[in-house]
Amino acid sequence: MARPGTIASDIANAAAAPSVAVGDQSPLKLEQFLPYQLSLVTTLVSLALSRVYSRRYHIGVPEWRVLVTLGQHGTLNGKTIGARTQMHKTKVSRAVALLEKRKLLTRRVNCDDMRESFLSLTAPGLAMYEELAPHALDFARRLTEILTPGDREAFLRALAKITERSAQLVAEDLVAEDPVAEDLKEIGLEDIGPEEIDPLEEA
Repeated sequence: MARPGTIASDIANAAAAPSVAVGDQSPLKLEQFLPYQLSLVTTLVSLALSRVYSRRYHIGVPEWRVLVTLGQHGTLNGKTIGARTQMHKTKVSRAVALLEKRKLLTRRVNCDDMRESFLSLTAPGLAMYEELAPHALDFARRLTEILTPGDREAFLRALAKITERSAQLVAEDLVAEDPVAEDLKEIGLEDIGPEEIDPLEEA
C-alpha cells in the first residue's frame, strides 16, 4: 500500500508535469479544468489534514467529521449529522458505531420515535475534540499563511459562491431526473440530503 506522502508527491508531480505537444490542441485540458483543480486541492488537503487526526487519534475521515460535528453542535441525530457532513447514512452509521465502541460518543433512544437515536460525545470524546481543535486550526492557519489578508477574503468569497452554485446545479439535475424534486430548488445546501449525494471521502 502506497504511503500518503508518496501519493501526495505523485499527485503534485503529475499536476505540475508539462503536457505533450498533442495536448495543446485538446479542447479540454484536465489540469486547467476547474472541477479537477478543486478535486486535486481537496485530495491534497485531505491527505495533509489526515495526519492531524489519523496519527494522533487513529480515526478516519468519517469518524473525524462525526466527532467534530458533535463537538460543535452538541446532541444530534444521525440524519442531521449526515446532512451537515454530506455523508451517506451508511457511512455515518459505521462512524458512529466505531466511535461508540471506543466510548467516544453515546446514544440515547428518542422516546417519541424508537427508530431514532440522539448522539452526543462522552467526556473522553469531548476531551479529544477539545485537544484536536487547536491542531486542526493550526493546520488551517499554515495552509493559508501564504495568502495575503485580501487574497484570503477574496478566496473565501469565491469559495462560498462556488459552493452555493454547485448546490444549485445538483438540485437542477435532481429536478431534471425527477420532476417531484422541484422543491429542492428552494432548499439550501445542508438540506440536500446524503441519500441524493454520494460525496468524495475527503476532509
